[in-house]
Amino acid sequence: MQSLSVITLPVADLGRAAGFYEGGFGWSAALAMDDIRFYQLNGLVLALWSPAALADDAGLEALPPPGGIALAHNVHERDEVDAVMQRLAEHGGSVTRAADEPPHGGYRGYVRDPDGHLWEIAWNPAWQLAADGATLLVAP
Repeated sequence: MQSLSVITLPVADLGRAAGFYEGGFGWSAALAMDDIRFYQLNGLVLALWSPAALADDAGLEALPPPGGIALAHNVHERDEVDAVMQRLAEHGGSVTRAADEPPHGGYRGYVRDPDGHLWEIAWNPAWQLAADGATLLVAP
């Protein structure tokens, strides 16, 4: 079985990060505590937690340096890409690449959250996107 349950992002300031995700994406925390916040997404959970707490939980003195990872948020319509990117920038994000049409099709741009985590905001006409945001790969 291929499965991914939770993605935990280390964040330096939980309040600032929550402002980005809640104000920018419009998400609501399913569970919020003093040092961690959980968002129920379509089929998985995104957690925001302090780097020190995450390292301690993993039995490490400190987290290793971050690697090259990008998360993606797909939208139903092409025009939504620009609107979501603008809203994210208004809530502490920074646009790293303005939306454009990549050679493989669709429309996408990139935004960093306040802690530097990279998000691709994309519309891909070749993929099916369910009402709840679940993405289904469709073979060409």
